[in-house]
Amino acid sequence: MEVYFCMTCGSPLETRLVDGTERRACSSPDCKFVHWGNYSIGVGALVIKDEKILLVRRAQDPGKGFWTNPGGYVEQTELIHETIRREVMEEAGVEAAVRSVIAVRDQPRQIHNVYIAFAMDYVGGDPVPDGFEVDRAGFFSLREMEEMNVAGFTRWLVHAALQRKQDGLTIDKEPIVSLDGYGLYRTE
Repeated sequence: MEVYFCMTCGSPLETRLVDGTERRACSSPDCKFVHWGNYSIGVGALVIKDEKILLVRRAQDPGKGFWTNPGGYVEQTELIHETIRREVMEEAGVEAAVRSVIAVRDQPRQIHNVYIAFAMDYVGGDPVPDGFEVDRAGFFSLREMEEMNVAGFTRWLVHAALQRKQDGLTIDKEPIVSLDGYGLYRTE
């Protein structure tokens, strides 16, 4: 997606070398705006209950008809651990708590996408699809998944969740300095 006008002052943008890369930047000498690129951040949940994984079946494209782990996109003012709790509840009606970050997918393209997958603890609720994005939801064993139309990336995430030898990055609930508004994750 090409950007033509400054999001700060409304002046036309020009292409110029910024930090060794051609970028769109404001043409006004009084404005320092640089368009650094287009990015999206997705999150996904691996909720395990009784050795079964929570999956949802997509009712819309992309991925219509495929079983995937619940997930979605981070809102501009939302912490990622809040996003994934919200997405699991919205798509599957299940309450879950973040345990750790277990995988990251980096997908450079027109809109660069980073996807962060969380291991989550089941807290409560029976899987109920939202009826819009998702038309089915449930907990499934690996054996059951063999007969299902599970998306390849979801298969990879399930493997990563079940085969991990460490817990991954966990939320730092008591950082050594107070950084309000930050989502901080670290190894134990």
